[in-house]
Amino acid sequence: MNNKQTSSIDTATEEYRDKWLKLSPVAIIYFAIQFIKNTASNFVYLIPAFVIGYQKLADNIVSIIVGVAGVLAFIAISALVKFYFYQYRITGQRAQIHSGVFQKKHIDLPFERIQNIRFEQPIYYRLTDHVCMLLDTAGSSKAEAKIIALPKPVAEALKQEILLFKDHKTNTEDHPDPEQKQEERETVLNTRSVRDLVIHGLASNRIWIVLGALAPFFNSISEQVIEGIESFGVDLEALMSSTQYAMWQYILVIASATFIIVAFLALISVIGSVITFYDFRLTRSGDRYIRRNGLFTRHEVAMRLRRLQMIVYQQNWLDRLLQRVNLKFEQLNSSVERHNASTASGKIMVPSVTLSEAGELAGNAWPEHQMGSIKFHPISKRLMVRNALVSFWLLVGSALVISYFGHYQLSAALVALFLASLPLISLRWKRWGYASDDQFIYIRKGLIGVNYRCFPIHKVQQTSFYQSWFMRRFKLCSVGFVLACGGQSVPFIKETTGDALIDETLHQVESLKKSWM
Repeated sequence: MNNKQTSSIDTATEEYRDKWLKLSPVAIIYFAIQFIKNTASNFVYLIPAFVIGYQKLADNIVSIIVGVAGVLAFIAISALVKFYFYQYRITGQRAQIHSGVFQKKHIDLPFERIQNIRFEQPIYYRLTDHVCMLLDTAGSSKAEAKIIALPKPVAEALKQEILLFKDHKTNTEDHPDPEQKQEERETVLNTRSVRDLVIHGLASNRIWIVLGALAPFFNSISEQVIEGIESFGVDLEALMSSTQYAMWQYILVIASATFIIVAFLALISVIGSVITFYDFRLTRSGDRYIRRNGLFTRHEVAMRLRRLQMIVYQQNWLDRLLQRVNLKFEQLNSSVERHNASTASGKIMVPSVTLSEAGELAGNAWPEHQMGSIKFHPISKRLMVRNALVSFWLLVGSALVISYFGHYQLSAALVALFLASLPLISLRWKRWGYASDDQFIYIRKGLIGVNYRCFPIHKVQQTSFYQSWFMRRFKLCSVGFVLACGGQSVPFIKETTGDALIDETLHQVESLKKSWM
């Protein structure tokens, strides 16, 4: 370890060492906002009750004011108590945190267990230049330790101390060149413009997520909308029953209303994309990739190249039309954190890049990969046959039973649904593909969109071989590969091909003996 670097780091963190410390008072705002977020995430289940009782609440303004004041007072007291009971200490090569009011939580995290260091800087921290420092380990899908409010210079110095400690330990174990540089200048690999983020917002699935979340409340929402329109003196019932308008005019009105609703939801999706990925920068310093982004809350995620487990090209139907890709660098157990791509510790996502940009970024990490050029082998068509048979017995079989009781319209609907599912079953089969070369395994899958996955063979930790009775009859199998970022599988390939793929994988893992981290 470089003595000059160590000395400067020790000086920056000297007053924060070997003693229990309280947080800066700005952390009270953090605790209050986190309480509001956690409450809001559960508030959705109470929406129907509020919608039903809206009129009663509106008639009693005093109760509303008293209730809001009580809630604000409770939030303030909760934040103050959490702030009071939170303390931390940096001692030796470990971080210790004590927190909790009724349920005490004690964390003692050695530097050697830390796999990722992330920074978050909410907008209200920028005035005082504080950050949240999140320390992740390989054995947890969530942040193992979180120091709520550190001065940014101290957080940066502590981060460098942890990284230098781990570098020193790794260098001692691997016996590299003693003159190897500890620090390298950051190189910008990619930035995202607002135009790119708008495209990402339009192409992402957030619109359908919003629609799905609102589905239970469509009736209540529609009633409120109708009441709002009628409050302007418009009699919708008389209007819809009137014969003075042609059918095409009604269709035009409905289509216009649908367009406005979808456009509004698209606008929400675009705003969410811009807020999340604003000022996106992906840089590389030595073997570290660093992602910084965020409009209100700035996020910083660092990833060591040797911990990269898999590269993913993700495209939905609109991405394919626009020739764009969401590129993901995945490490650790990121599969359990896919609900929040912007802050997941296990992966770095570069939103809405072009195919050439995706190839350059993937090539920067793994120059030998052939994601964009390798030829994928199709899987057996018997997967399509199996899925069609399952769909037939579930839908058509149910239709026959229902028709026996005289429900012919429902039976016809089930048969129509079966016929509509056949093109999707065929497309699902067509999307599946697999390939391999001397170093990597490639998997392609999807439905309307398509995902491409690439991972080094030596990073496989476990393999699996599966055959059902149906598959064994036709000498087919499904093979699985377990990585640190989750499992991947290839279904319905030839039995001999599956055996050979597993044998080659295990041979490389055993002979190369490379670390997966």
